[in-house]
Amino acid sequence: MVTKVLPGTPAWLGATNDRAALSLLLEHGALTRNQLAELSGLSKPTASQMIARLEAIGVIEPAGAHSGGRGPNAVSYGVCRGRTWGVAIDVQPEVVRSTLIDAVGDSGPVVEEHRGRGDHAPSAADELRLAVKRASKAAGADAQAVRVAAVGIQGAVDPESGELVFTDDLPGWPRQHIREELESALGLELLIHNDVNLGAVAERATGAGRDASSFVLFWVGNGLGLAVDIGGTLHPGATGGAGEIGYLEAPRRAAAIDPAAETFEDLISGEAIAQVARRHGIQAQTFDNTILAIQASPDGDAVLAELAPRIALGVAPVLAVLDPEILILGGPIGNAGGTFLADLVRTHVAENTRWNPTIVTAGVSDFPVLSGASHLLTDRLRELLFAEVSTGR
Repeated sequence: MVTKVLPGTPAWLGATNDRAALSLLLEHGALTRNQLAELSGLSKPTASQMIARLEAIGVIEPAGAHSGGRGPNAVSYGVCRGRTWGVAIDVQPEVVRSTLIDAVGDSGPVVEEHRGRGDHAPSAADELRLAVKRASKAAGADAQAVRVAAVGIQGAVDPESGELVFTDDLPGWPRQHIREELESALGLELLIHNDVNLGAVAERATGAGRDASSFVLFWVGNGLGLAVDIGGTLHPGATGGAGEIGYLEAPRRAAAIDPAAETFEDLISGEAIAQVARRHGIQAQTFDNTILAIQASPDGDAVLAELAPRIALGVAPVLAVLDPEILILGGPIGNAGGTFLADLVRTHVAENTRWNPTIVTAGVSDFPVLSGASHLLTDRLRELLFAEVSTGR
């Protein structure tokens, strides 16, 4: 039973002050008592009481001595990183990536593990459990202290029914009540999101979309998709399926490029990219290695030039429906092509449609799905810390 703390009482005032102190420590890093008093506008004795209470429940700990002072006030205190951990996980068709996150926003090393196939494919719960263990071990942390995992997948979860939809690359994963089933098996809170939407979270936070009123992240890789950000709010759709453009039928003009393509997925991503690369003498066993080979090949620009009109066909309906301020070209191919590919796509769009959009390359090129998941995790871990402070435990 949770004891209610009434507004205006000493207990309520203490909890309010403690939350303010924690917020300052999360924002500024380690602080001394004097620094905390100055930033909070409270007295030094009150700052000492806040630190004592937060330290007593294990939320903060001594972080070292401040070089500018002497005595007790010279000791700085920071948020206890071992108190609450989260793990960001990116589940792609060929590989699972994971990294440990703390409430301050720091991350551990990124761990990659190739996914098993067929008889060697683990269950969804085992796959995520292993990702948590690997990320924790790489960061030197106890996996038992992980409380939340944010998972990016090539698919979507219907927010009403909990059904896993719009995916063909997650064999063995539950299709109904996915979050509840996996949370029960893992003993963790799970935040499950479409991988492209997580990429858009990263672009809004630190990438090309941070100053835009609206933007679309057009993702080209092993899968094809887009994320829509309007005023800092993602639009996942009523069933989580907004942005699943790969399922749309290829337009009539696509027949001149690839007569066999039935959908945008056939025309632009996955095997279509590998086929274009092979025509230029670039071959690799996996999609990730195909991207690396395109970047390393002297014919890489020719591959990108052949992909540009395909991407332009996919971009056109997005512009017609949404007309965003910025269209961000991301995903493995978007990142590999950079400004060169973005400019080619814009030229094709301008020459063949009524639109002349601003198309830029993604600002977050290193592990964008993990980056977006990390931002969500940091917010959630801080909520959990604030809840602990409010209850005093």
